[in-house]
Amino acid sequence: MNKVILIGRLTRDPEVRYSQGDQATAVARYTLAVDRRFKRDGDQQTADFINCVAFGRAAEFAEKYFRKGTKLAITGRIQTGSYTNKDGQKVYTTDIVVEEQEFAESKSAGGDSAGFTPASRPSPSSAVGDGFMNIPDGIDEELPFN
Repeated sequence: MNKVILIGRLTRDPEVRYSQGDQATAVARYTLAVDRRFKRDGDQQTADFINCVAFGRAAEFAEKYFRKGTKLAITGRIQTGSYTNKDGQKVYTTDIVVEEQEFAESKSAGGDSAGFTPASRPSPSSAVGDGFMNIPDGIDEELPFN
């Protein structure tokens, strides 16, 4: 079985191109910085930079919504390949072909101020000794239960 699951952040905006022909298909390429679980002695690198490629609707979604720094969870498969560059040297490639991709955090968690936080919500610091929050006076009529 060839299955990969990754959670990481985009190192740059996705690069999207369209195939030629009657039915042009979107192809998005992006790199995920995936934190390593453990750090080895003397190893300065704490993340791996993994190349990913998405096709079709997934590529169009990436083009529209993904930006540098976005935290993603993806599933896919490893695909290896090779080609000869213009200098005649053989170059080997390893990519993750994306099968599913989704946001791994909300917009507000990523530092974007577009998230919604109700101003009237009591803070957790207002909890009493029994672990429950105090309900502010006058809000009883607004509760959906009594």
